[in-house]
Amino acid sequence: MGEKAALKAVVSGRVQGVFFRAFVAAQANLLHLSGYVRNLSENQVEVVAEGDKPDVEKLIGYLQQGPPTAQVDDVTVQWTDYRGEFTGFKIKY
Repeated sequence: MGEKAALKAVVSGRVQGVFFRAFVAAQANLLHLSGYVRNLSENQVEVVAEGDKPDVEKLIGYLQQGPPTAQVDDVTVQWTDYRGEFTGFKIKY
């Protein structure tokens, strides 16, 4: 097993109402990450993810890109301690 990592990211831009959460969940599941994605205040989405470090790093790239309908203006990433506290990756409503 590789090095484990965790992050909390806040994505700003046109990221609500454009299937951004579904996009993030799909990518995270393909990367075998666990955690969640949820809307914050207007025009922001929070992502908490953990798993193998190379896969968590790949997720950052997906966050910067977003789905075709989104416009990502900024991604703020805060690396956190890996805790293994999540089972699967979920969309929080």
